[in-house]
Amino acid sequence: MKYPYQMMQLPYAFDALEPVIDAKTMDIHYNKHYKGYLDKFNKVFEHMTDYHDKSFEELLCNLDSLPVIAHDGIRDFGGGVYNHELFWNVMSPKKQKPSEYFLKKIDMNFGSLMSFNEEFNKEANHIFGSGWAWLCTDKTGKLALMGTKNQNSPLEEGLYPILCIDVWEHAYYLKYQNRRAEFVADFWRIINWEYVEKRYQNYIK
Repeated sequence: MKYPYQMMQLPYAFDALEPVIDAKTMDIHYNKHYKGYLDKFNKVFEHMTDYHDKSFEELLCNLDSLPVIAHDGIRDFGGGVYNHELFWNVMSPKKQKPSEYFLKKIDMNFGSLMSFNEEFNKEANHIFGSGWAWLCTDKTGKLALMGTKNQNSPLEEGLYPILCIDVWEHAYYLKYQNRRAEFVADFWRIINWEYVEKRYQNYIK
């Protein structure tokens, strides 16, 4: 990736995730919110020419090494881009289930798929205000759940995100209004497990 950063192309049509996520929400989320983060990031980052060859992961993992004046912009706007691009990729209109390999990893870390679902849902629903719930891994392959506020990333905590759900209201409010728990429950119907597992395996190699 090189500056100026470009919008990621969605791997599906705006209406492909219906009825879980409606086409209008996807259109607004992608063309307004996500694009807004990217445009603001490019503006903040314009004069940081020494870092224009860096990826979002490199920037977010190494915030302390960057000029302090740019920390908030990179975290808020760069994080907004990175988080959304992961979110677009971990969803799919193709119904999927975790592989036997990944189910064993889930069982090892959470006891069962049902326990994992319950803990993930709890993390997502208990975030006050805007934020994200994440399934992450460390280099050893150990899985962990966490929530972050605003556009903060697990990368800042030394963890690598492999699955996420956006619980900012713009992600679900047109269809679900104040029923975040319903949106979180429906999210399991559109998870791209193939992508999640590939991301996991690539990181722990």
